Amino acid sequence: MTDTRVGVDVGGTFTDVALVHDGRLTTAKVPTTDDQSVGVMAGIEKACDEAEVPPAAIGSFTHAMTVSVNALLEEDGATTALVTTAGFRDVLEIGRQDRPALYDLDAEKPDPLVPRRRRFELPERATTEGVEIPAAPADARAVAAAIADADEDVEAVAVSLLHAYAHPDNEATVARVLREELDVPVSVSHEVLGEFREYERTSTTVVDAYVAPAIDRYVGNLTERAAAAGVPEPRIMQANGGIASADAVRERAVTTAMSGPAAGVVGAGALGVPFDDLVTFDMGGTSSDVSLVRDGEAERTTEAEINGRPVGVPMVDVETVGAGGGSVAWVDGGGALRVGPRSAGADPGPACYGKGGTEPTVTDANVVLGYIGAGSALGGELALDVTAARDACARLAREADLDGPLAAARGIYRVANANMARAIRSVTVERGHDPRGFALAAFGGAGPMHAAALAADLGMTDVLVPYAGGVLSASGLLAAGEKHDAVRTRREALSSVDPDAVADVLADLAADVRDRAVGDPPVEFAADCRYAGQSFELTVPVEGPAFDPATTAERFEASHEATYGYRMDDPVELVNLRATAAGETTPVDPGYVGGESVAVARTGTRTAHFAASGGDAASVAEEDDPEPEEGHETPVYDRDALPVDGAVEGPAVLEQAETTVVVPPGWTGTVLPDGTLHMASDGDGSGAETDAAGGAGDV
Repeated sequence: MTDTRVGVDVGGTFTDVALVHDGRLTTAKVPTTDDQSVGVMAGIEKACDEAEVPPAAIGSFTHAMTVSVNALLEEDGATTALVTTAGFRDVLEIGRQDRPALYDLDAEKPDPLVPRRRRFELPERATTEGVEIPAAPADARAVAAAIADADEDVEAVAVSLLHAYAHPDNEATVARVLREELDVPVSVSHEVLGEFREYERTSTTVVDAYVAPAIDRYVGNLTERAAAAGVPEPRIMQANGGIASADAVRERAVTTAMSGPAAGVVGAGALGVPFDDLVTFDMGGTSSDVSLVRDGEAERTTEAEINGRPVGVPMVDVETVGAGGGSVAWVDGGGALRVGPRSAGADPGPACYGKGGTEPTVTDANVVLGYIGAGSALGGELALDVTAARDACARLAREADLDGPLAAARGIYRVANANMARAIRSVTVERGHDPRGFALAAFGGAGPMHAAALAADLGMTDVLVPYAGGVLSASGLLAAGEKHDAVRTRREALSSVDPDAVADVLADLAADVRDRAVGDPPVEFAADCRYAGQSFELTVPVEGPAFDPATTAERFEASHEATYGYRMDDPVELVNLRATAAGETTPVDPGYVGGESVAVARTGTRTAHFAASGGDAASVAEEDDPEPEEGHETPVYDRDALPVDGAVEGPAVLEQAETTVVVPPGWTGTVLPDGTLHMASDGDGSGAETDAAGGAGDV
């Protein structure tokens, strides 16, 4: 009996595949298609052909996609209606009454996903104490009729009633009637996010309804295509870093937001490397995703925003910036060079793809700089047009008044790195962490080309590039275990908590997450607590389902001191109770063998240009760049042929099918036993270009 598993991650430009058969890892990369399921199956077939395994032999299929986040970013989700308590129709627009940019008088918030004409009110009322005005089924039927008679064909309905997190009876009644009367998905706030804060709960429920039809269609199409090829039904990566069944994500579509980035963080956290604290850096074709792994665990949050809209479900804490290999470089009205957020995508893609693209991108800059060679084949099969890349950069140079395509390429590279450095600072410095205490785990098709220069800007001295780094998100899918979350608000002082009553709530939450899980995974419990008078909480683990208020209070105060540097004498409040069912993870051994020697792995040389990567967008002119025009004659290596413990001194370029690693001067790369390349700086890590807290890298 063979063990054959496949993981597929859909990105903006490429779809990545990692297949394990009898302990051997095979990877593949194919262009992303408009109907993502077509590209997914093409990638599986390509990996199976290379591994000489029929698709029908696959025993497990895990998948990460961008369907929900694309719907939110492009605002082309379902036509959605919202049902609210009478008098609370405008919660989505009022929000928190804060400004996107405090001092920008022209700053605009995104339009609500549900316009006012599709928001309907019900004469019902619940408080934190109980239901005061029951919801009448007749009123709910009248709302259903109004939705059905609306000028627009409503494709999904969200229901968010006042204090339904505490007393869901009215909301349950309304949902039951709407589901009977309407043939559309109905998302209900106490099922989607059973916690207080009305705006965030309503926004998350609306997002769930908004993406639900697209997720249902996509998962259905993919399941059918997979079944036709003899491949099992896909299990889907959720934003929380765990996988769930196709039926589970259809019921809670919002959990698929940020699915792909979460898979990459899981893959980085599963690396067998001697570093517990990582900054993960996933640079793909459209964007770069940055996150933290601390003490071997991915950081999670419940306060994320996607395109300016709060999404309160637990998810891996990822910061995204529009700087990927396909990000287009342009000149703004003031003459400054910019990179992204617009991307050339997979079609036509960067100019060097030779598919009709003419705009200069980060990938084109890497070609002109010599990091990607004329003989390279992106994804193992996409031949490059070096002349087209130089022509695109030359046009940008004329527009930006720079001295030729090389100067433009250097400028693109430096500005893109500055954008990504800012994202890393946002998850480290801005949260009280010194990036110099972390190793930078770089992956994605483009990440390893920028990682060392980016680390140098931040004063980081260690960079890790996994062997399957070009498809690490897909490999991370193979490592991920099942995970389900549930939350319920219970606000009271810990000193007056009834432990038995809290234990009952925890038991209910445990039953909820186990009902959604396959098998009987262990359940972990946590509590959100705060000092009386505070507005936000810290999450601490609790023993469960038994509950000890004194121990919980001590854990909170210790966490508060570690986070903010002090304790208070104020009483501690319990706010939310949480349960998480987490199945076992399955680390993937890439089975790295390597070659005989570093010398044998060397395939040739080419001219590559290395320079300071930091700086602002106004300082990319040729005279500000200390690197001479001729660049370095740089050794090129076949990464697959490097032996374990083999060391490569920079400058060097390491090539493999899915990605290219750039080792700049002053860095040395050493191959670890699992094939991970550990790049170490020969300097002192002081961050000569910019200190860890900011400086020259900001643009």
